[in-house]
Amino acid sequence: MSETIEISNDDAIIRLGRALSSKTRLKILRLLLEEEKDVTRVARHLGGTEANASAQIKILQETGLLDCRYEPGQHGLKKISSTKVKKIIINFE
Repeated sequence: MSETIEISNDDAIIRLGRALSSKTRLKILRLLLEEEKDVTRVARHLGGTEANASAQIKILQETGLLDCRYEPGQHGLKKISSTKVKKIIINFE
């Protein structure tokens, strides 16, 4: 995990702002700071569906805040997610 990500591009700042504007996504980030988890465990922790957890994880992954990989599971592949950063710096210079 990288400790810090610095963002200065206007489009990247807007994408990041949108990704962080959801309480659910913030909960996911905090949860994954503790340890990596699969989508099922994230959904259970949130008290929601796997489909919703997966959609929220995808947004965070596309913003560059999460790393995801696939591993064999009992019924096919399972998606494992972990946090990429602990600190975000927005640089307007």
